[in-house]
Amino acid sequence: MKVVFVIARDWTLRTSVRAELLEAGMQAMGMESAEDVGRALASGHSPAVVVLEAAAGLADDPRISGLVSRVPTVLIASHVESVALPRAAAVLYRPVRIKEITAKVQELVRKGHGG
Repeated sequence: MKVVFVIARDWTLRTSVRAELLEAGMQAMGMESAEDVGRALASGHSPAVVVLEAAAGLADDPRISGLVSRVPTVLIASHVESVALPRAAAVLYRPVRIKEITAKVQELVRKGHGG
């Protein structure tokens, strides 16, 4: 089962994406901080894909940007928040539908990215 990290402070985004990915047969793990990511990695979880909310304190955290540099990432960005966007496999701008996010994740998994 493919593991997907869903990293977002916005709990509605995090839980909605997680629910859709779980329905698609993936092990979607919701996280809201770099500390959560660190705990998951230390527990042996290795994501095939990351979904990341491009928010200050997340996208620019060195621990998360290190993960993003190694794992295909779907970045959920805002036109109004000014954050340096890390390099990502895909950038989707709000407003975005949950189905668009999960379709991009499934596409990356089908292409054979990640664990």
